[in-house]
Amino acid sequence: MKNLETFFSLEGFAHKALWQKEDFVWSALISLNEYLEKNNPCQIEIEIPEGVFLQNKELISIGVGTIIEPGAMIKGPCIIGKNCFIGHGAYLRESVICGDGCHIGHSAELKHSILLDGAAATHFVYVGDCILGNFVNLGAGVKCANLRLDRSQVTVHLEGEKIETGLKKFGAIVGDFVQIGCNSVLNPGTLVGRECFSHPLMNLKGFIPKGSQVSVKGIEPIEKKLLTKLVCQSNFSAPK
Repeated sequence: MKNLETFFSLEGFAHKALWQKEDFVWSALISLNEYLEKNNPCQIEIEIPEGVFLQNKELISIGVGTIIEPGAMIKGPCIIGKNCFIGHGAYLRESVICGDGCHIGHSAELKHSILLDGAAATHFVYVGDCILGNFVNLGAGVKCANLRLDRSQVTVHLEGEKIETGLKKFGAIVGDFVQIGCNSVLNPGTLVGRECFSHPLMNLKGFIPKGSQVSVKGIEPIEKKLLTKLVCQSNFSAPK
């Protein structure tokens, strides 16, 4: 897998087969629909509360221990793992996979995206055509834009290489343990390496290397003390 270690560890992730050996990390988005057709168990293992809306229910899987608040809407095909939380007003459109222990907040919208274990898309977040790594936290109001203003295909810049993705809609790749501050925007094709930290109100684009801090000063190496604290906090909140 090209550049996978820059972003994720797939150890223990139930849907690691989304990634093929020689593909780029975003290739899982290309194979997502086919994967859901072939690998969706289509089993709901919880009692659905009154006021939760399920569309294409026969194409939805929900694991044990997951809590869904009234007012949430989920469209199949969709796989939601164990011990997740789906808040009031959350909207999961077609082709979403959430690993175990994911948190989808109030009025969050997800579309054609993959969340690894413990990822959190909190309230008023938009996640379209994205992959969020293990224990990622998107602060309130974060928007992952997935379509260029000129409607052209998304090009990414990864470790000095310019790559044509062939995708007209492509949001962001956000690596393990990344924290994105409130009301930030990730432009189409943004690649954030694992263990990064972004201040609130940032405009993120391009490739942000592993272990970086994004602020009004630009992109800088993150302090080791802060990095250790962020990773420890994420592990502490891991799903049981």
